[in-house]
Amino acid sequence: MLDLAVKMRQELGKKAKRLRNRGFIPAILYGYGVEPKPVEVESRAFEKVWKETGETSLVSLNLEDGSKKTVLIHDVSRDALRGAPLHVDFYAVRMDRELEADIPLVFNGEAEAVKLLGGILVKVIHELPIRALPEDLPHEITVDISALRTFEDQITVKDIPLPKGVELRVEPDQVIVLVEAPRSEAELAALEQPAEVSLETIEITGKKEKEKETDEGEGAQEEDVPAEKKKS
Repeated sequence: MLDLAVKMRQELGKKAKRLRNRGFIPAILYGYGVEPKPVEVESRAFEKVWKETGETSLVSLNLEDGSKKTVLIHDVSRDALRGAPLHVDFYAVRMDRELEADIPLVFNGEAEAVKLLGGILVKVIHELPIRALPEDLPHEITVDISALRTFEDQITVKDIPLPKGVELRVEPDQVIVLVEAPRSEAELAALEQPAEVSLETIEITGKKEKEKETDEGEGAQEEDVPAEKKKS
């Protein structure tokens, strides 16, 4: 488990910009056994740890008073242009209580259906929803795509060996990855052609509404005629 030092944050609200200019990231610590408190963390130290742990591995957070909290990097707000972290949520976990998480999938190997048949690799899902105790949370789960030899082959959730103590939160028949046959030039050209529209299938709304009004009007006139007049 990696260590990361934080200290109490004094610059709140709009003052957080000055904090970032000094090379720190505003953050908040909350969760099991912790009153929510604003903290700050050194930018370079945080990014080094975050690169290795992501949001699914435990971190030992060292506080100024000498205490430690076992946390997950629960959420990271990032700058839309530069990608730099703007704010971090540290979530203190209870080690004897299961957590739900979406674990990143890492695709390894080479699919023969791609290499030899020219197929297109289609990754249906990129994360696997699981449930586990904090100490059993995997950082990532590896998917070996070398089993994809034909266009009929698929890799589903039940084909992936799970680490000890990990339970699924998704149907085992969920497809993870497959290979589609390459499209011919004719098929690609057909996709680029605009769809043909038949004039016979177009409803002329104004005409139909007019016909409906006419029919209703004639029906009303017929009902308004007294019975005596109808007989004559």
